[in-house]
Amino acid sequence: MNVIDVVSIIPYFITLGAVIIDDPKQINQTTSLAVLRVIRLVRVFRIFKLSRHSKGLQILGQTLRASVRELGLLVFFLLICVILFSSAVYFAEADADTSLFRSIPDGFWWAVVTMTTVGYGDMRPVTVWGKLIGSLCAIAGVLTIALPVPVIVSNFNYFYHRETESDDISHSISSSLETDDDDITNKEQHINTKVRSITYNINSSGSSKSIKTMSHNESIVNSQYDTTITSALKQNSITIKK
Repeated sequence: MNVIDVVSIIPYFITLGAVIIDDPKQINQTTSLAVLRVIRLVRVFRIFKLSRHSKGLQILGQTLRASVRELGLLVFFLLICVILFSSAVYFAEADADTSLFRSIPDGFWWAVVTMTTVGYGDMRPVTVWGKLIGSLCAIAGVLTIALPVPVIVSNFNYFYHRETESDDISHSISSSLETDDDDITNKEQHINTKVRSITYNINSSGSSKSIKTMSHNESIVNSQYDTTITSALKQNSITIKK
């Protein structure tokens, strides 16, 4: 998108420089400057920056990039059909007095309009053979345009499901991590409560038996704490791998 911004700004500076340097020839440069002003319309393509904030547009762009081969084949077959049917209708209408097909290139417009089922009606065959060719042209256009559509739809479904599945996986991972954090916090609070109770027992009784009991309880607490942390880390690693 930065390239589009640069291309849309350059014509302004070229125009400004041309006016400053060569003012007497301004009339002769009207055409060239008009072309440069048209190039400034490239800034309209800035609207594609919205795709950064829209997953739907991103999926559509990925679908079109994945379907470039199918779209190229579509254009190729349309071009062949346009040439064939425009030539056929020209020779079919050549002997008609009221024929609107003066040349084969004039028939290109009619073939494109007919194959895309638009049918403006500004050019139409008047002979029987011309109408037959027109009917075949319309049918061929419908079939040709419909052929790559399933492939494009399949690509769109693939990218759409992949995007939704990635969102679901990230959401499940984040929720599982939050749950594990809550479990660790609760167990830490439980362990701290035991430590405080042991400390209180030591302060209230200084006997060697209490000290031995305290040491034994501390070892139990430490082992429970280590087990809790280890299990939480294993669960997180398993969840992330999934």
